[in-house]
Amino acid sequence: MFKAVDKDLIYNHNLKLESDLKIDYEHLSKQLLRNKKDIQEIKNLIKKFQVAVPTWGVGTGGTRFARFPGIGEPQNIYEKIEDCAVINDLVGITQKVSPHFPWDNVNDFKELKEFSDSFGIGFDVVNSNTFQDQGNDELSFKFGSLTNANQSIRDKAVQVNIEAIKAGITLKSKGLTVWVGDGGNFPGQISFSKSLERYIDSMKKVYGNLPDDWKVYLEHKPYEPAFYSTVVSDWGTSYICAKELGEKALCLVDLGHHLPNTNIEMIVSRLIDLNKLGGFHFNDSKFGDDDLDAGSINPFELFLIFNELTQANRNGKLKNISYMMDQSHNVTDPIESLILSSNEIVSCYAKSLLVDFDNLSDLQDKNDIIGAMQILKKAFNTDVSSIVSMARLENSNAIDPISVYRSLNYKENKSKVRVSSKGSSSGIV
Repeated sequence: MFKAVDKDLIYNHNLKLESDLKIDYEHLSKQLLRNKKDIQEIKNLIKKFQVAVPTWGVGTGGTRFARFPGIGEPQNIYEKIEDCAVINDLVGITQKVSPHFPWDNVNDFKELKEFSDSFGIGFDVVNSNTFQDQGNDELSFKFGSLTNANQSIRDKAVQVNIEAIKAGITLKSKGLTVWVGDGGNFPGQISFSKSLERYIDSMKKVYGNLPDDWKVYLEHKPYEPAFYSTVVSDWGTSYICAKELGEKALCLVDLGHHLPNTNIEMIVSRLIDLNKLGGFHFNDSKFGDDDLDAGSINPFELFLIFNELTQANRNGKLKNISYMMDQSHNVTDPIESLILSSNEIVSCYAKSLLVDFDNLSDLQDKNDIIGAMQILKKAFNTDVSSIVSMARLENSNAIDPISVYRSLNYKENKSKVRVSSKGSSSGIV
């Protein structure tokens, strides 16, 4: 197996930090022991945690105004996997990537699987793209895909999803995520009723092509690119569609796919209770689908989401959940952003493991509002960095992943062998 980052380099960096880390770890261990929390147990759970990296996430993103390419950018899925392998060698919790089709199409998916295997990278849920046209096909998704009034275009959109499933089977994936931007920008543009009927009808055809051990994840979004109305606009619509499709259909929660100030953690709780929570796309936002680094704006929200997940797991309600980062890195090095995001995600998970759920439940029943809130705040305000870092150390990953990454001069070196992309792929023209 190839290593994207030299083991000795990581080891030597860790050697400089290990002594201080052990002091911090022991100090936190004593603190947690007073609260009857076993730091070893928490650390072991952290070591097992995994969150997928989206293949598109390692490239420089953009906005509708412009895209500013960076040096050493990956130009195909093989190069994307190389970048993802760097991230995983440093953090150890991103062992799978989530590809997007037809963006990541190749001639030989068996060859792609062998290549990813050589880096110790597997494939998570696959994603389909029917929100933009590919090439010069006369059948355009301009006015919708799975919900288009034109049957031929709907059939084309269904086929895109079927092809994604076929690719995923070869790559040993076990799921498909479907998000459509279908909707309307003007009153009267579409029939709300007919468009939803068409969506369900199209998704039934996709659903029928799922292997027995696969899941399909339905992703909702309130607006964009359709701003007046979106067909699958909220978790309720997503739930109705998933229920209509069957047991293999679940709801996916993208943290940026909600209106500002939405109580996402309550949505998570509802979907858990309804047995339809399938997974997450982690990112952060100030106003909308900003696709910023996870935990960069609302770390408390991220913690509260994991609080619901951890509590549900204790109660035996939580099934296998698909975790993935879904971010657009417009002004940062994508690899650095994904490293930091993975750290924020696993840190919030660690903090949720510190919550005294028995005491919390008792205080809730007594209507002790301040007491209940203090329990959550105490866990959230605990510095868990030594647990997360120690987990990385014991897994032979980097105590300080960013420092190790910067010492590589990775993008500078890749810029010498990778073809650079010039100009902007988006923008107002």
